[in-house]
Amino acid sequence: MELILNLLGGLGLFLFGMNFMSQGLQKAAGARLRSILEAMTKNKIVAVLFGALFTAIIQSSGATTVMVVSFVNAGIMTLAQSVGIIFGANIGTTITSQLVAFNLTGVAPLILFVGAVFVMFGKKPMVKKVGEVILGFGALFMGISMMKDAMTDLRNYQAVLDALGSMDNPLVGILFGTVITVIVQSSSVTVSILLLMASQGLIDLSVCFYVILGCNIGSCTPAVLASLDAKKEAKRAAMIHVMFNVLGMVIIGILLAFGMDYFEEFILHISGSDVGRCVANADSLFKIFQTIVFLPISAQFVAMTRWLIPGEDQMQNEYQFLYIGKQTIFSPSTAVVETTQEIERMGTLARENMKLAMEAFFDGNQEKISKVYETEKQIDFLSKEITDYLVKINQLQLPVVDARRIGGLFHVVSDIERIGDHAENIADAAIKSAKDNLGFTKKGQKEIIEMHEKTMTILEKSMEMFTTMDKKNLSDILELENCIDRMERELQQNHVKRMAKGKCLPMTGILFTDLVTGLERVADHATNIAFSILENDPEEMKIHSIVNDR
Repeated sequence: MELILNLLGGLGLFLFGMNFMSQGLQKAAGARLRSILEAMTKNKIVAVLFGALFTAIIQSSGATTVMVVSFVNAGIMTLAQSVGIIFGANIGTTITSQLVAFNLTGVAPLILFVGAVFVMFGKKPMVKKVGEVILGFGALFMGISMMKDAMTDLRNYQAVLDALGSMDNPLVGILFGTVITVIVQSSSVTVSILLLMASQGLIDLSVCFYVILGCNIGSCTPAVLASLDAKKEAKRAAMIHVMFNVLGMVIIGILLAFGMDYFEEFILHISGSDVGRCVANADSLFKIFQTIVFLPISAQFVAMTRWLIPGEDQMQNEYQFLYIGKQTIFSPSTAVVETTQEIERMGTLARENMKLAMEAFFDGNQEKISKVYETEKQIDFLSKEITDYLVKINQLQLPVVDARRIGGLFHVVSDIERIGDHAENIADAAIKSAKDNLGFTKKGQKEIIEMHEKTMTILEKSMEMFTTMDKKNLSDILELENCIDRMERELQQNHVKRMAKGKCLPMTGILFTDLVTGLERVADHATNIAFSILENDPEEMKIHSIVNDR
């Protein structure tokens, strides 16, 4: 009984440490690594190398593949671009077993102590996140130490030895590796346990090779689950991951069937007869071999997935998310990226509605007015749903950079919703103008059109600044905001003069004033959207305030 408790305790500590370390790494550097991940996909070889590095750092191929599936689902990454990252992720996941093979259990208590100090006494969020990484690393090796000690005693139990001996059949070994990996949701964990068992002489090295192949199959589970309710392109990305491991298993399985003795001799030679190191090296070599074989035909992988999963996605209705996935595709590392995409979509709808509303005001087209009202309903729907989603993800452990941006996203959603309201107000004005036959002078029309054009420009530049996080439009936005503020005052004065000369009716004047005021407020909301990315930069906010006071 004590033996089982020690094994389970060690396994629990190992899983906790690995998960804690992975989450800490993603929270500390996830956003920065993610941005690099998006950029490193143009060249297949570079994509493979970075996919391996990225996964090695965050210690989870599952997290990487789910992230890639999320990117493909959101349209941030193409299916062809995802291939290299997926292949590389399979190589990078072998770093865990390589670390375990180094046998760092002796310094685990010291690692735990250092991590605890960082977490408990670190004042900056980033320091605490680094502490979590170190703490998880120490817990991982403490768990290994406990399992290793327990496995030493397992050799005294003949029933256990008989059960492990039954895996001499390659299919049994593959099935065992698959099932265990599906349960623990990590091939790294399964291979690490396998390494410890082999080191204690509990399982033959030849059997380990087949179990590793099974682990590779089981590691597809996170990506498959993530793609269940996703778009077809995301499903195809998950399918590429499955094909990589299944076809790899078939090819390597055949090679092992005919050349087991040669491979075993080779792996023992390069590993210095260290059985644990043999398991870790075999895991790495299998993944590298698969990548070398499959990378030249990656285009055929993409074509095959399109044959297996044919057709294109059809949007059932406009009142649904396009980029934010359902629960099955949810990933904290990509949640803010997907939300930003959805907010950009909402901003595009608001911008187009402003344009359509102004057209409807001048031509009185009833279909355009009805379209404005319908689009406003869609904007309101997105506002509510995105806000609810932000509340949900704000309660989770996000990368530090993403967590800081959440507050700004709430405000941006609100600003866009208000812009949508102003478009609706213009549509209301269009109805009133047509009903009461309220027309502007040619000068008044020209003024409104000019102000509207500038408002559309600042709205476009602000949304671009928000989406790209690029501050290149900052000076233009500030200049446009000040220009629109001046125009609002000038146009109001011009309007008063026209009324004094009897060139327009009082009701027309009220309508003109409402339009001008509304456009100026839209410009204010647009500026707020742009400056949402600067809320943590006091100096830039100071500049903004000074300019506005002029």
